[in-house]
Amino acid sequence: MSDGAWAGLAVAGVTAAYALGSRRLSGTRVTSAIVFTGSGVLIGPAVLDVIDIEHYAAPVLALMEAALTLVLFTDAMTVRRHHLVSGGFLPGRLLGIGLPLCIVAGWLLAWPLFPELTVWELALVGTILAPTDAAVGKTAMSDPGVPAVVRHGLNAESGLNDGLVLPFFVVFAAAVPGTSYAQEGVAGTFWRSLLLSSALGLLAGGLGGRLLRAARARDWVDRRWGQVYVLGVAVSAYELAVLTHGSGFIAAWVAGFAFAHAVRLHQVTGRAPDPDHTTEFAENLGALLASISLMVFGAVLLGPALQHLTWEIVLYAGLSLTVVRMLPVAVALAGSGLRTQTVAYIGWFGPRGLVSVVLALLIVEEHVPGTQTLGRVVAVTVALSILLEGISSAALAQRYGHWYARASATAGGRGLREDAGVPDRPRVTPSGRSGP
Repeated sequence: MSDGAWAGLAVAGVTAAYALGSRRLSGTRVTSAIVFTGSGVLIGPAVLDVIDIEHYAAPVLALMEAALTLVLFTDAMTVRRHHLVSGGFLPGRLLGIGLPLCIVAGWLLAWPLFPELTVWELALVGTILAPTDAAVGKTAMSDPGVPAVVRHGLNAESGLNDGLVLPFFVVFAAAVPGTSYAQEGVAGTFWRSLLLSSALGLLAGGLGGRLLRAARARDWVDRRWGQVYVLGVAVSAYELAVLTHGSGFIAAWVAGFAFAHAVRLHQVTGRAPDPDHTTEFAENLGALLASISLMVFGAVLLGPALQHLTWEIVLYAGLSLTVVRMLPVAVALAGSGLRTQTVAYIGWFGPRGLVSVVLALLIVEEHVPGTQTLGRVVAVTVALSILLEGISSAALAQRYGHWYARASATAGGRGLREDAGVPDRPRVTPSGRSGP
């Protein structure tokens, strides 16, 4: 059996095994991210040596780029305007104030720990580790005891910050000599990756949504093929940007907003399915590819990084999950009226995941000085985040939900800032029964 067949068998075996026990593991501290990442370390060069980056660079990059494209597109589609309106102060503060501060804090704290990196490579470290991944700590958003404004705010932050960091990433990467991004220069990268790619994303997503709307109005679209159609729009946006030497990820993210706007703005009635169901297949496929990507990440990035572990990397990983995330969140939410418990909960919920992994791998594959160190820092930080967020999210969500129920009852008619917006699920009281 060829090496490629062994790698395929390993990936398929882990995926099938988790699927068989997925319901049993649901709600436990053993999350899918922990299972897939840990399995990746086992099948990587650090243990079984089934998959390594030297032999599988092309398929690994293709897999992760496909996963990130779908995640960016569907994340953008799932951000609801009414969530931003009813509790917009939260994602607005987290994205407008917290995200830039998080990038700067990560940049500055990396400076004394990794003197071998250039100023722009240090900026890339802070940028790559800034976006959060809701899938890694989804219990923090799905627990009905957590107030709706916090759940929706965290969901909106995770759906938007991955796309918002992309412009910083491409500009900083263009400033690193020797990378493919540097060939265009900062000005050329700004034009192609930010402006042109965004315009192509608007075109592909807007036109794609209007065509789907028109076809539905005539009852031409089968429900299953309507779901496949979403994949075509996402991939088209990505490839249009690639053909023009821009950023496919930025194009896919912008296309998701444009597509959702075009479809939802003119929802049709009658026999046509709910437009929101159109993304179901793309979301499920994106989630599957993201899980497999975490397994590959464990094999090609995390396993080798653990073999070259240093105290500087471990220290930075710990600071990244605490100071770099929690301090900017505290500053962003100062004066918001939210209680200290809520600010702490939001600050802790900052799991790193697929976006950080893919962006790190893109830089590592550039093979310029400093990229190996950068890759190790990101790998260890993401792994520590997956582990700590996974084992703590359920317990912390339940504890925070109980605090919120007690605080809300004590506040009486005065209300809490956490009560902003209309809850979409019954609140769980400290006794465990559903409240009004």
